Amino acid sequence: MIEIKDLHKSYQMGANSLHVLKGINFTVAEGEMVSIMGSSGSGKSTLLNILGMLDEADSGSYTLDNKPIKNLNEKIAAKYRNQFLGFIFQSFNLINYKSALDNVAMPLYYQGVKRSLRIEKAMHYLDKVGLADWASHLPSELSGGQKQRVAIARALASDPKVLLADEPTGALDTKTSYGVMELIQGINDEGKTIIVVTHEDDIAHMTKRIVNLKDGIIIDDSKVSQVSAKAKLHV
Repeated sequence: MIEIKDLHKSYQMGANSLHVLKGINFTVAEGEMVSIMGSSGSGKSTLLNILGMLDEADSGSYTLDNKPIKNLNEKIAAKYRNQFLGFIFQSFNLINYKSALDNVAMPLYYQGVKRSLRIEKAMHYLDKVGLADWASHLPSELSGGQKQRVAIARALASDPKVLLADEPTGALDTKTSYGVMELIQGINDEGKTIIVVTHEDDIAHMTKRIVNLKDGIIIDDSKVSQVSAKAKLHV
């Protein structure tokens, strides 16, 4: 599903160049659930931005679902993002003046789906995350966990190939975090490919493989015995 080969990325910092990614190589198969870990400055955010087509590498290759992601203009990049990727953010990134239902329906609007079908699909995914009864509520009327569930429903609405979750539990307490991870694990069990960026070791072990970054290099890439978020919730 994802193939990264010899990826390099640098940024100009005044007269100096900061080499952030230093020859990254890794693949993610369809249906995998992978976490990317690393301390601040390790390169994980830069890698996620490249995976999300929000930035482009200086050299190397990135292939997503057999399509080379290279030299895309913003219109094509936006089309590919909407077609292939669902994003889940630490800060939820919901539109404050729109209801939960309208937030979930937003990616479908950009896909040109007619309103009646948008509403039907958005309700389906709100129900999937357990928030059908909250469809008319604004984000300000929701808890942090509920906001993240709305964000997950929005990410799923366009039926993306890959879910990219950037610190999805970073703004949540432990119990709420495990509830969100239980939901994400269930989505993965249905066959969705998921990449989770996290600095939390317990969250990383709720995926099936951990990729560790340090100073722009992968220092470890290991399959792990997945911890059940549901089991942790009921300890």
